[in-house]
Amino acid sequence: MTHTVKRTLAILFVAVFGSALLYNCEPETDSLGEQLFVDGAAEGNVTSYDLIAYNVNNNDSIRSDAGRLVNLINTSGISPSYAVLGAFSEGQFGMQKASYLTQLRMSTDNFNFGTTPKVDSVVLVLRPNSVADSVVTRPLKDESLLVGTETVPVSTEIKSYPTNFVNKYGKTKLGPGGSHTLMHINVDEITTFLDSNTDAFKYSNVVVNTGESLGSAVFDGNVTSKTITKKSDNSALFTSDAGLRIRLNKDFFQTKILDKSGKPELMDAANFTRYFKGIKLSVTDTDGYLLQIPTETMELIMYYTNEKNDNGTITRPQSTFKLLLTGGIGNARIGQYEYDRTNSAWAIARQSINTTDGDSKLYLQGMGGPSVRVKIPDETITKLKTLYKNNKAAIMSASIRIFTDAATWSNNYRRKANNFTMLPYTTNKTTGLLELKSFTADVTAGFGLMRSYDLDKNPSYYDFIVTKTVKDIVEAKEGEEKENSILLVNMGEFVPTTTGPAAGYKFTTRAFATERGVYVGTDKTNPNRIQLKITYGTKK
Repeated sequence: MTHTVKRTLAILFVAVFGSALLYNCEPETDSLGEQLFVDGAAEGNVTSYDLIAYNVNNNDSIRSDAGRLVNLINTSGISPSYAVLGAFSEGQFGMQKASYLTQLRMSTDNFNFGTTPKVDSVVLVLRPNSVADSVVTRPLKDESLLVGTETVPVSTEIKSYPTNFVNKYGKTKLGPGGSHTLMHINVDEITTFLDSNTDAFKYSNVVVNTGESLGSAVFDGNVTSKTITKKSDNSALFTSDAGLRIRLNKDFFQTKILDKSGKPELMDAANFTRYFKGIKLSVTDTDGYLLQIPTETMELIMYYTNEKNDNGTITRPQSTFKLLLTGGIGNARIGQYEYDRTNSAWAIARQSINTTDGDSKLYLQGMGGPSVRVKIPDETITKLKTLYKNNKAAIMSASIRIFTDAATWSNNYRRKANNFTMLPYTTNKTTGLLELKSFTADVTAGFGLMRSYDLDKNPSYYDFIVTKTVKDIVEAKEGEEKENSILLVNMGEFVPTTTGPAAGYKFTTRAFATERGVYVGTDKTNPNRIQLKITYGTKK
């Protein structure tokens, strides 16, 4: 082997172990196997081994309650989360529709709305992530508004922002170069108590009843902010941050809330959530796109007036009252997901999963869709152990390479480089059942999870790092043998904390991960089949 090739392999080795854990932090270089390259004292070899990979049918269900919708864990204990709204249909996975169920809380329990309170208007504000530097400002509009009992000349400024593409998945445009796909959103009253202590209200296939239709809106992919300025003195009469404001039925809230002022129904949260059980956000569409919406910025605002006696003069000043949807105060929240797999490729594939020899195509989808299990054949482990024992062939790097299936997954749907998780199963010695109990050895040691390649091409491929995982099995000392674990691959990411590292192996974004993909599995006729790539060195 030439000095240049050996040096290249050495650099490759350092690159593998110098990778970030999951988030661009740089650990110290690991010395695992590095001694083989000292003074050019090793020959490098790269070998591929076939794997057993097969699909896992999750029955289109997943834990999707408040504790699973978390996108980031703050040290303060507040956990920002995402709801998914929309519908998307394509031939490989069928139709997927996402709705969001949430309880409400009164911002102040047993609130006194005053004398003869009357609702002026009610709005639900949704704030999808937007692109701040792509603002479009509409021309100022001069008009007159009724403020209290006085008609006031005002100027209205409206700014429009497109929603961020990274939070959308599916057919966001009506054909190449077309306008943005419209999303038709409904808001309905929930009449079933969302008991977050019951398992039935923790899963995405939850069934609830709805009552009155509270409002609807057509979302064109843009959010708007509004500023209304009084022309006489340029004082701001109204301002709103960028969002989608959905006008709700004010008569419903008059009867449901204001007419109950001082009554037991509004006394505290326990009474209120059994009286007004929550709202459901859904879409009428069956094809379009899926949109992730931050839940912590959602607001339901009631604008109302009540009677005031100011030295004998009766006035009705306007006030606001909020019903809270945020998770930090303990609202029950559930992502509700529906599927129609009719005539889809996955509907056929899930009927004949081959756990012994593997499946030729692998299907991955978030939000309760299929997962994938990968197993290194025992005979491969035996070969590697023999090489290590007889030829002193120490593993320098190992990865599981998986390609997208060029024949069936050639599309422009967004691909995300790091939107996967991989966890090792361990066998419970008492029950014999498989359990998930930790990260892979590579992630725990700080060597990283995966790398992605050719995301703008067809096919793309991914390398899951399993160097330490495989070394621990192959090169274990007698009496310290490690289990050849099955590996579980899912859509989603490990949830980070505000300080950087992942919160734990149990915390992932799979419950609201909108991506999906078809990959080449155990198919001996396909050169892009899933394989274990081993680089090992032998002393000369």
